[in-house]
Amino acid sequence: MDFEPDRLEDFLIGAIGGLQGKMQLERIGGGQSNPTYFVTFENRSMVLRKQPASSLLPSAHAVDREYRVMRALAATDVPVPTMLLFHAERDIVGTPFYMMDRLQGRVFPNYALPGMQASERRAIYLAMADTMARLHKVDWAAIGLTDYGRQGSYFTRQIARWTRQWQMSKTAENADIERLIAWLQKNIPDQTETTISHGDFRLGNLMFHPTEPRVVGVLDWELSTLGHPLADVAFNCIAYRTLPAEYGGIRGLDLAALGIPSEAEYLQHYYRQSGRSDGVTPFHFAFALFRLAVIFEGIAARALSGNAVADNAAEVGQLSRVFAARAVEVLEGIL
Repeated sequence: MDFEPDRLEDFLIGAIGGLQGKMQLERIGGGQSNPTYFVTFENRSMVLRKQPASSLLPSAHAVDREYRVMRALAATDVPVPTMLLFHAERDIVGTPFYMMDRLQGRVFPNYALPGMQASERRAIYLAMADTMARLHKVDWAAIGLTDYGRQGSYFTRQIARWTRQWQMSKTAENADIERLIAWLQKNIPDQTETTISHGDFRLGNLMFHPTEPRVVGVLDWELSTLGHPLADVAFNCIAYRTLPAEYGGIRGLDLAALGIPSEAEYLQHYYRQSGRSDGVTPFHFAFALFRLAVIFEGIAARALSGNAVADNAAEVGQLSRVFAARAVEVLEGIL
Protein backbone atom coordinates (compact mmCIF):
# COMPACT_ATOMS: atom_id res chain seq x y z
CA MET A 1 0.00 0.00 0.00
CA ASP A 2 1.19 3.51 -0.73
CA PHE A 3 -1.13 4.93 1.94
CA GLU A 4 -2.16 4.16 5.53
CA PRO A 5 -5.32 1.99 5.68
CA ASP A 6 -6.16 3.17 9.21
CA ARG A 7 -6.47 6.75 8.02
CA LEU A 8 -8.81 5.66 5.25
CA GLU A 9 -10.90 3.60 7.67
CA ASP A 10 -11.35 6.52 10.05
CA PHE A 11 -12.32 8.80 7.19
CA LEU A 12 -14.90 6.42 5.75
CA ILE A 13 -16.54 5.74 9.10
CA GLY A 14 -17.05 9.48 9.46
CA ALA A 15 -18.12 10.12 5.85
CA ILE A 16 -20.39 7.13 5.17
CA GLY A 17 -22.97 6.44 7.85
CA GLY A 18 -23.64 3.06 9.42
CA LEU A 19 -20.45 1.17 8.61
CA GLN A 20 -19.87 -1.75 10.98
CA GLY A 21 -16.86 -3.85 11.87
CA LYS A 22 -13.21 -3.66 10.84
CA MET A 23 -12.35 -2.50 7.33
CA GLN A 24 -10.80 -5.02 4.95
CA LEU A 25 -8.76 -3.69 2.02
CA GLU A 26 -7.83 -5.66 -1.10
CA ARG A 27 -5.97 -4.40 -4.18
CA ILE A 28 -7.72 -5.35 -7.43
CA GLY A 29 -5.25 -6.57 -10.03
CA GLY A 30 -5.39 -6.34 -13.81
CA GLY A 31 -5.71 -2.60 -14.34
CA GLN A 32 -3.00 -0.54 -16.01
CA SER A 33 -4.01 2.90 -14.80
CA ASN A 34 -5.89 4.03 -11.71
CA PRO A 35 -5.21 1.84 -8.63
CA THR A 36 -8.43 0.19 -7.46
CA TYR A 37 -9.32 -1.55 -4.18
CA PHE A 38 -12.15 -3.53 -2.66
CA VAL A 39 -13.09 -1.89 0.65
CA THR A 40 -15.22 -4.16 2.79
CA PHE A 41 -16.97 -3.67 6.13
CA GLU A 42 -19.24 -6.21 7.82
CA ASN A 43 -22.35 -4.62 6.34
CA ARG A 44 -21.13 -2.93 3.16
CA SER A 45 -18.90 -3.74 0.17
CA MET A 46 -17.40 -0.82 -1.73
CA VAL A 47 -14.73 0.03 -4.27
CA LEU A 48 -12.08 2.76 -3.99
CA ARG A 49 -10.46 4.16 -7.12
CA LYS A 50 -7.59 6.64 -6.89
CA GLN A 51 -4.94 8.32 -8.96
CA PRO A 52 -1.54 6.62 -9.03
CA ALA A 53 1.09 8.11 -6.76
CA SER A 54 2.51 10.10 -9.65
CA SER A 55 1.40 10.66 -13.23
CA LEU A 56 3.52 11.09 -16.33
CA LEU A 57 0.79 12.66 -18.45
CA PRO A 58 -1.10 15.79 -17.31
CA SER A 59 -4.53 14.81 -18.68
CA ALA A 60 -4.48 11.22 -17.42
CA HIS A 61 -5.96 9.60 -14.30
CA ALA A 62 -8.88 12.02 -13.99
CA VAL A 63 -10.78 10.19 -11.26
CA ASP A 64 -12.96 13.26 -10.72
CA ARG A 65 -14.32 12.86 -14.25
CA GLU A 66 -15.01 9.16 -13.70
CA TYR A 67 -16.99 9.97 -10.59
CA ARG A 68 -18.91 12.77 -12.27
CA VAL A 69 -20.04 10.85 -15.36
CA MET A 70 -21.13 7.76 -13.43
CA ARG A 71 -23.05 9.89 -10.95
CA ALA A 72 -24.84 11.62 -13.85
CA LEU A 73 -25.61 8.33 -15.62
CA ALA A 74 -27.39 7.00 -12.54
CA ALA A 75 -30.49 8.77 -13.86
CA THR A 76 -30.39 6.87 -17.18
CA ASP A 77 -30.80 3.28 -18.40
CA VAL A 78 -27.01 2.86 -18.67
CA PRO A 79 -25.99 0.57 -15.77
CA VAL A 80 -23.30 2.06 -13.53
CA PRO A 81 -22.26 1.54 -9.89
CA THR A 82 -23.73 3.84 -7.24
CA MET A 83 -21.33 6.70 -6.45
CA LEU A 84 -20.80 7.42 -2.74
CA LEU A 85 -18.26 10.22 -2.45
CA PHE A 86 -15.37 12.00 -4.14
CA HIS A 87 -12.45 13.33 -2.10
CA ALA A 88 -10.25 15.81 -3.95
CA GLU A 89 -7.57 16.23 -1.30
CA ARG A 90 -4.42 14.12 -0.86
CA ASP A 91 -4.62 13.80 2.91
CA ILE A 92 -6.28 10.36 3.09
CA VAL A 93 -4.72 8.08 0.45
CA GLY A 94 -2.11 10.42 -1.02
CA THR A 95 -4.15 11.32 -4.12
CA PRO A 96 -7.73 12.25 -5.00
CA PHE A 97 -10.09 9.26 -4.91
CA TYR A 98 -13.72 8.24 -5.03
CA MET A 99 -15.84 5.55 -3.46
CA MET A 100 -18.64 3.56 -5.05
CA ASP A 101 -20.75 0.59 -4.06
CA ARG A 102 -19.38 -2.75 -5.21
CA LEU A 103 -21.43 -4.57 -7.83
CA GLN A 104 -21.79 -8.33 -7.77
CA GLY A 105 -21.37 -10.07 -11.08
CA ARG A 106 -18.99 -11.43 -13.67
CA VAL A 107 -16.24 -9.69 -15.65
CA PHE A 108 -14.92 -11.42 -18.77
CA PRO A 109 -11.35 -10.42 -19.66
CA ASN A 110 -11.20 -12.83 -22.62
CA TYR A 111 -13.21 -12.03 -25.76
CA ALA A 112 -13.27 -15.73 -26.64
CA LEU A 113 -15.34 -16.42 -23.50
CA PRO A 114 -13.85 -19.86 -22.79
CA GLY A 115 -15.97 -22.48 -21.05
CA MET A 116 -19.32 -21.09 -22.19
CA GLN A 117 -22.09 -22.40 -24.40
CA ALA A 118 -22.26 -20.88 -27.89
CA SER A 119 -25.69 -19.40 -27.18
CA GLU A 120 -24.41 -17.62 -24.08
CA ARG A 121 -21.43 -16.17 -25.94
CA ARG A 122 -23.77 -14.76 -28.55
CA ALA A 123 -26.07 -13.28 -25.92
CA ILE A 124 -23.15 -11.65 -24.13
CA TYR A 125 -21.89 -10.00 -27.31
CA LEU A 126 -25.34 -8.70 -28.22
CA ALA A 127 -25.82 -7.38 -24.67
CA MET A 128 -22.52 -5.52 -25.00
CA ALA A 129 -23.73 -3.89 -28.24
CA ASP A 130 -27.11 -3.08 -26.67
CA THR A 131 -25.44 -1.34 -23.72
CA MET A 132 -23.16 0.68 -25.98
CA ALA A 133 -26.17 1.77 -28.03
CA ARG A 134 -28.01 2.87 -24.87
CA LEU A 135 -25.00 4.94 -23.83
CA HIS A 136 -24.85 6.72 -27.16
CA LYS A 137 -28.56 7.56 -27.02
CA VAL A 138 -28.30 9.30 -23.62
CA ASP A 139 -29.32 12.97 -23.61
CA TRP A 140 -26.08 14.22 -22.08
CA ALA A 141 -27.33 17.79 -21.76
CA ALA A 142 -30.37 16.68 -19.77
CA ILE A 143 -28.18 14.95 -17.15
CA GLY A 144 -25.91 17.95 -16.63
CA LEU A 145 -22.93 17.06 -18.81
CA THR A 146 -22.95 20.00 -21.23
CA ASP A 147 -19.44 20.95 -20.09
CA TYR A 148 -18.07 17.40 -19.91
CA GLY A 149 -16.26 17.95 -23.20
CA ARG A 150 -16.36 20.12 -26.28
CA GLN A 151 -18.97 19.55 -28.98
CA GLY A 152 -17.81 18.77 -32.51
CA SER A 153 -14.29 18.46 -33.93
CA TYR A 154 -13.83 15.34 -31.79
CA PHE A 155 -11.38 13.53 -34.05
CA THR A 156 -9.36 16.68 -34.74
CA ARG A 157 -8.91 17.20 -31.02
CA GLN A 158 -8.30 13.54 -30.27
CA ILE A 159 -5.64 13.15 -32.94
CA ALA A 160 -3.88 16.22 -31.56
CA ARG A 161 -4.20 14.90 -27.99
CA TRP A 162 -2.85 11.43 -28.73
CA THR A 163 -0.07 12.86 -30.88
CA ARG A 164 1.03 14.91 -27.88
CA GLN A 165 0.75 11.85 -25.63
CA TRP A 166 2.90 9.90 -28.07
CA GLN A 167 5.55 12.60 -28.10
CA MET A 168 5.56 12.78 -24.29
CA SER A 169 5.67 9.05 -23.59
CA LYS A 170 7.39 7.32 -26.52
CA THR A 171 10.22 5.00 -25.53
CA ALA A 172 11.50 4.52 -29.10
CA GLU A 173 10.83 5.84 -32.59
CA ASN A 174 8.03 4.16 -34.57
CA ALA A 175 7.55 4.91 -38.27
CA ASP A 176 4.07 3.35 -38.25
CA ILE A 177 2.88 5.81 -35.61
CA GLU A 178 4.27 8.75 -37.54
CA ARG A 179 2.58 7.50 -40.73
CA LEU A 180 -0.71 7.14 -38.89
CA ILE A 181 -0.57 10.63 -37.44
CA ALA A 182 -0.08 12.13 -40.90
CA TRP A 183 -2.80 9.99 -42.54
CA LEU A 184 -5.39 10.52 -39.81
CA GLN A 185 -4.94 14.29 -39.89
CA LYS A 186 -5.68 14.31 -43.64
CA ASN A 187 -8.66 11.93 -43.63
CA ILE A 188 -10.97 13.14 -40.86
CA PRO A 189 -14.65 12.37 -41.64
CA ASP A 190 -17.70 14.30 -40.48
CA GLN A 191 -17.42 14.89 -36.74
CA THR A 192 -20.41 17.07 -35.90
CA GLU A 193 -22.32 14.35 -34.02
CA THR A 194 -21.84 14.44 -30.25
CA THR A 195 -22.64 11.78 -27.66
CA ILE A 196 -21.10 10.55 -24.45
CA SER A 197 -18.05 8.56 -25.50
CA HIS A 198 -16.80 6.00 -22.98
CA GLY A 199 -13.35 5.87 -24.56
CA ASP A 200 -12.56 2.32 -23.41
CA PHE A 201 -15.74 0.42 -24.17
CA ARG A 202 -14.63 -3.23 -24.24
CA LEU A 203 -15.80 -6.52 -22.82
CA GLY A 204 -13.42 -6.42 -19.85
CA ASN A 205 -14.88 -3.10 -18.68
CA LEU A 206 -18.40 -4.49 -18.37
CA MET A 207 -19.83 -6.38 -15.41
CA PHE A 208 -22.48 -8.96 -16.21
CA HIS A 209 -25.19 -10.38 -14.00
CA PRO A 210 -23.95 -13.39 -11.96
CA THR A 211 -25.99 -15.85 -14.02
CA GLU A 212 -27.64 -13.94 -16.89
CA PRO A 213 -26.08 -12.50 -20.06
CA ARG A 214 -27.04 -8.99 -18.97
CA VAL A 215 -24.79 -6.00 -18.28
CA VAL A 216 -25.19 -4.69 -14.73
CA GLY A 217 -22.36 -2.17 -14.76
CA VAL A 218 -20.17 -0.22 -17.19
CA LEU A 219 -16.81 0.41 -15.51
CA ASP A 220 -13.57 2.37 -16.01
CA TRP A 221 -14.68 5.76 -17.33
CA GLU A 222 -11.24 7.38 -17.20
CA LEU A 223 -11.16 8.20 -20.93
CA SER A 224 -14.78 9.31 -21.21
CA THR A 225 -15.81 12.65 -22.68
CA LEU A 226 -18.30 14.18 -25.08
CA GLY A 227 -17.23 12.68 -28.38
CA HIS A 228 -18.23 10.74 -31.45
CA PRO A 229 -20.03 7.40 -30.98
CA LEU A 230 -18.25 5.68 -33.87
CA ALA A 231 -14.95 6.09 -32.02
CA ASP A 232 -16.38 3.85 -29.28
CA VAL A 233 -17.76 1.40 -31.83
CA ALA A 234 -14.48 0.98 -33.70
CA PHE A 235 -12.56 0.59 -30.46
CA ASN A 236 -15.09 -1.97 -29.24
CA CYS A 237 -14.45 -4.06 -32.38
CA ILE A 238 -10.64 -4.11 -32.18
CA ALA A 239 -10.73 -7.69 -30.88
CA TYR A 240 -12.09 -8.81 -34.26
CA ARG A 241 -8.93 -7.46 -35.91
CA THR A 242 -6.26 -8.72 -33.51
CA LEU A 243 -4.95 -12.17 -32.66
CA PRO A 244 -5.46 -13.94 -29.32
CA ALA A 245 -1.82 -13.21 -28.46
CA GLU A 246 -2.39 -9.52 -29.13
CA TYR A 247 -4.20 -8.53 -25.94
CA GLY A 248 -6.81 -11.24 -26.31
CA GLY A 249 -8.20 -10.68 -29.79
CA ILE A 250 -10.39 -13.22 -31.61
CA ARG A 251 -9.01 -12.89 -35.14
CA GLY A 252 -8.49 -16.33 -36.67
CA LEU A 253 -10.88 -18.13 -34.32
CA ASP A 254 -13.89 -20.08 -35.59
CA LEU A 255 -16.46 -17.52 -34.51
CA ALA A 256 -19.43 -19.43 -35.90
CA ALA A 257 -18.53 -22.51 -33.86
CA LEU A 258 -18.02 -20.37 -30.77
CA GLY A 259 -21.38 -18.66 -31.24
CA ILE A 260 -19.74 -15.23 -31.49
CA PRO A 261 -21.36 -12.91 -34.05
CA SER A 262 -19.18 -11.90 -36.97
CA GLU A 263 -17.92 -8.33 -36.94
CA ALA A 264 -20.46 -7.41 -39.62
CA GLU A 265 -23.37 -8.98 -37.73
CA TYR A 266 -22.26 -7.39 -34.47
CA LEU A 267 -22.05 -3.96 -36.08
CA GLN A 268 -25.45 -4.33 -37.73
CA HIS A 269 -26.98 -5.19 -34.37
CA TYR A 270 -25.47 -2.06 -32.83
CA TYR A 271 -26.67 0.08 -35.75
CA ARG A 272 -30.22 -1.21 -35.35
CA GLN A 273 -30.24 -0.63 -31.59
CA SER A 274 -28.81 2.87 -31.89
CA GLY A 275 -30.88 3.86 -34.91
CA ARG A 276 -27.88 4.65 -37.10
CA SER A 277 -27.96 4.74 -40.88
CA ASP A 278 -24.17 5.09 -41.24
CA GLY A 279 -21.31 3.15 -39.70
CA VAL A 280 -17.62 2.79 -39.00
CA THR A 281 -15.07 3.30 -41.78
CA PRO A 282 -11.35 2.49 -42.14
CA PHE A 283 -10.64 5.88 -40.57
CA HIS A 284 -12.45 4.92 -37.36
CA PHE A 285 -10.61 1.60 -37.09
CA ALA A 286 -7.23 3.19 -37.84
CA PHE A 287 -7.89 5.88 -35.25
CA ALA A 288 -8.94 3.34 -32.61
CA LEU A 289 -5.83 1.22 -33.16
CA PHE A 290 -3.56 4.28 -33.23
CA ARG A 291 -4.96 5.55 -29.95
CA LEU A 292 -4.54 2.16 -28.30
CA ALA A 293 -0.96 1.95 -29.56
CA VAL A 294 -0.23 5.27 -27.84
CA ILE A 295 -1.92 4.07 -24.64
CA PHE A 296 0.28 0.95 -24.64
CA GLU A 297 3.34 3.13 -25.19
CA GLY A 298 2.36 5.11 -22.09
CA ILE A 299 2.18 1.86 -20.14
CA ALA A 300 5.69 0.99 -21.33
CA ALA A 301 6.92 4.43 -20.31
CA ARG A 302 5.46 4.03 -16.81
CA ALA A 303 7.12 0.63 -16.53
CA LEU A 304 10.51 2.09 -17.46
CA SER A 305 10.07 4.85 -14.90
CA GLY A 306 9.09 2.39 -12.18
CA ASN A 307 5.61 3.91 -11.93
CA ALA A 308 3.58 1.06 -13.45
CA VAL A 309 0.34 -0.06 -11.79
CA ALA A 310 0.25 -3.64 -13.07
CA ASP A 311 3.04 -6.21 -12.77
CA ASN A 312 2.92 -6.99 -16.49
CA ALA A 313 3.09 -3.35 -17.62
CA ALA A 314 6.41 -3.76 -19.44
CA GLU A 315 5.09 -6.77 -21.36
CA VAL A 316 1.81 -5.06 -22.23
CA GLY A 317 3.67 -1.93 -23.28
CA GLN A 318 5.37 -3.87 -26.08
CA LEU A 319 1.97 -4.12 -27.77
CA SER A 320 2.33 -0.52 -28.93
CA ARG A 321 4.19 -1.64 -32.06
CA VAL A 322 1.72 -4.47 -32.66
CA PHE A 323 -1.32 -2.20 -32.64
CA ALA A 324 0.38 0.47 -34.72
CA ALA A 325 1.12 -2.20 -37.32
CA ARG A 326 -2.53 -3.36 -37.24
CA ALA A 327 -3.62 0.24 -37.85
CA VAL A 328 -1.33 0.45 -40.87
CA GLU A 329 -2.93 -2.77 -42.15
CA VAL A 330 -6.24 -0.92 -42.17
CA LEU A 331 -4.71 1.89 -44.22
CA GLU A 332 -3.30 -0.54 -46.73
CA GLY A 333 -6.60 -2.39 -47.07
CA ILE A 334 -5.25 -5.72 -45.82
CA LEU A 335 -8.36 -6.37 -43.73
